[in-house]
Amino acid sequence: MVQLIMGLKGSGKTKRLVEMVRTAVDTESGSIVCIEKDKKLTYDIPYQARLIFASDYDIGTVEFFKGFLSGLHAGNYDITHVFIDNFVKMVKDVSEQQIAEFLAWLDAFSTKENVTFTVSMTLDPETASDDIKKYAI
Repeated sequence: MVQLIMGLKGSGKTKRLVEMVRTAVDTESGSIVCIEKDKKLTYDIPYQARLIFASDYDIGTVEFFKGFLSGLHAGNYDITHVFIDNFVKMVKDVSEQQIAEFLAWLDAFSTKENVTFTVSMTLDPETASDDIKKYAI
């Protein structure tokens, strides 16, 4: 399952994601992972969740990000939920079409590997395509 939190800058996306991470830590039995661009959430994310800083890995393209997530799962089959904070800031020059394709890939990966993904991104919900909106929560 893929869940998408989208909105304009300052709409509370990260705050909502952090609350969802806390809930997942309390209710889910597997490993919880949160990927963020920089080290801004260090004190907000519970220590039980694995916090990964994307800037440490120089994630730059959608293809790299797919490989990164695949490798993350290959290294730990106990992961049940991956949270991705502000996807658009981690990937350079990403188009709306690439976002839609990434979310579709993520949905297929989620189904195959039984991992839930929650992604936040700065994107106007009013102008987003239906291929993106279908993942919105």
